[in-house]
Parts: sequence; structure tokens; C-alpha cells
Amino acid sequence: MRIDQLTFTRFLAATSIFIFHYGGGSVFIENEHLSFIFQNGIGVSYFFILSGFVMIIAYGNSPLVSFVEYYRNRFARIYPLYFFAIILVIFVQLIDRMFDFSGFFLNVFMIQAWIPGKALSFNFPAWSLSVEALFYAVFPFVFNKVYQKITIKRLAIYVALFWIIIQIVTNVLYASFGKSDSVYIGEFLRYNPLLHLHQFLVGNLAGLLFIKFLQDKRKNYDLLIIVFFGLMILALKFPFQLNLNSASALLLIPIIILVSLNTGLITRFFEKKVFVFLGEISFGIYILQYPVCFFISNYRIKKYFHIEDLTIALLIRFGMLILVSSITYIYLEKPILSQLKSKKKRLELSENAV
Repeated sequence: MRIDQLTFTRFLAATSIFIFHYGGGSVFIENEHLSFIFQNGIGVSYFFILSGFVMIIAYGNSPLVSFVEYYRNRFARIYPLYFFAIILVIFVQLIDRMFDFSGFFLNVFMIQAWIPGKALSFNFPAWSLSVEALFYAVFPFVFNKVYQKITIKRLAIYVALFWIIIQIVTNVLYASFGKSDSVYIGEFLRYNPLLHLHQFLVGNLAGLLFIKFLQDKRKNYDLLIIVFFGLMILALKFPFQLNLNSASALLLIPIIILVSLNTGLITRFFEKKVFVFLGEISFGIYILQYPVCFFISNYRIKKYFHIEDLTIALLIRFGMLILVSSITYIYLEKPILSQLKSKKKRLELSENAV
């Protein structure tokens, strides 16, 4: 099952993360009426939750998840562009006359988020893919051994308890060590994969609820989507000392489900081909932002185009990032995925022939 209107939301999340990383000096960060939206990094939490939801949408009606097929599909979807970004960062570091050998090694094997002090090494946005690698590793096991064995009511209780435990643990840790100057403690609190696993599992639970009880309840939910989006904006503006990256599921899950069920104007807008395409290149926008913004720097924009306005410079950099991500999607990501689908179809035909 494919839900096209969700695809564009990935682009919105990737855009917010890009502004969070590179919007310094622009109106998006300097304007107090806008900056709170982009300075929290909640876009990554959205990706984690959406990843869990989409995994269930893709496999929820299957009796079992094939380990080999699943890992092959995940590798083909993620690693080629991920590794291409690593190659670009090699050139970046050589130009800077430095090379982080340990960071390179950790990034190649997608384990950097497990090592305090190294989570942001080499290609710093890639830490979230190190977290996602844990999600991909556990998904076939929890799907085959847990989701297919217990009732959804019991599963909801288990996931809710796990989510509550993580809220307590993370808030206690932040209260006790959040102000520490140690980079190791800070990176453990922010980037350790185990402290993000609950977001993926909550996304899984939402996907199971969607498939079993909600997918036939499609109608116009435009007003409810706007209401929950407004509540999210208010939560970002007034966090009340909450760890929003951890507690965000309370508002992100309803938004994901409502957008998935919606038949109103928002969905008709999100389903337009250009917006679906922007969603499809969102992985490139996320993983390529560091090397692209290194080569298309504010300094070079000022030197060669005589543009000093940092908002305009940010838009130029973002436009170039969209261009590069489009090219890599068309000539790298899409051919690999098409080849994988063709191979799968040939195997199915040969099995049917036998």
C-alpha cells in the first residue's frame, strides 16, 4: 500500500531540518515568530515515527516478513545514496586537509550514533540513519515474533508502557546531566539509538491500528489536520520543559493518520506529482545537505554572486540541494529500486511457473 499524500510530508520535514542546520542569519532563524518552529529538530522525530508507520503499511497485511527480502530492500533503498554522500564528504575533508578515519569507518558501517563523541562525525546528518539501522534490524523480529502473536490491545499496552518508561528515563537523564559540558553525555542523550526506538515502535502501533480499524474511514479531515498542526506549533512555542523530540508522538501520530485518511483539499494538494516528487527526493535533501552546502557556501555565494543577504543565500543553497537530490534520485536511487522490483517480479514468475 502506498499513501502518496504522506510522501510530501517527508519533504516538509527534510526542509525544516535543513533550515535548522543552515538557516543561521536568515529570517527563518532570526525572526522570533518563526525561529521556534525550526530550532527544535523535531523533523528527525517525525522521520522516526513515520518510518515505523510506513513499515507496517508496507508489510502489515503479510503473514510474515522475509528477513532476506526485507534487508535487501532496505539496503537498496538507503545505502547507495548514503554511501554516495560519504564519497562526497571524503572530497570535502580532503579539501579541508583533514580526514576523520574513525568517523569514516563508523559511518560506513552505520554505527556512529552508538559511540558518544562520534555521532556527528564525518557526515553529521547521517547519525539518524545509524538510528534507523537499529529500527530496520529489529523490525522483522518484532513483526514475526510479537505483532503476529499477540492482540493489538495487548501490543498497545506494551508500546505505551515502553513509551512512558522512555519519557521518564530521558527526562530524568536530561534533568540530571542535560547541562553537562561533556560531549559524550550530550551525544548519548540526543543520539543513542535505544533512546529513539520507542518512536519507531509507536509508529508501528499506529500503522497496525490504521490497517485493522481505520483505513476504510476516509473522508475530509482538513479541519482536524489544521487543528493538530496548530497544536504542534503551540507545543513548539510553549514546550513547558518537555523533551519534545521524545513526546512528539502524541501530536505527530494523529497528524500522520489524519493525512493518510484525508480526502480533502490538503490531500489533493499533496498528491500533485510535483509534490510527490519532492517527497521522493527528501532522503537526498537530508543526507546530501552537508557536502552540497560545503561546496555552495555562503562565502562562495557572496564572492561570486555578490549576495550578502543570508535568507537569499539559504534559498540558493536549498535550490541547489533540490537539484542535486533530484539528479541522484533519477540516476541513482530510482534505477536501483526499479532493478530490485524487476528482479522480484522475475522471481515470482519463475516460482509460479514451477
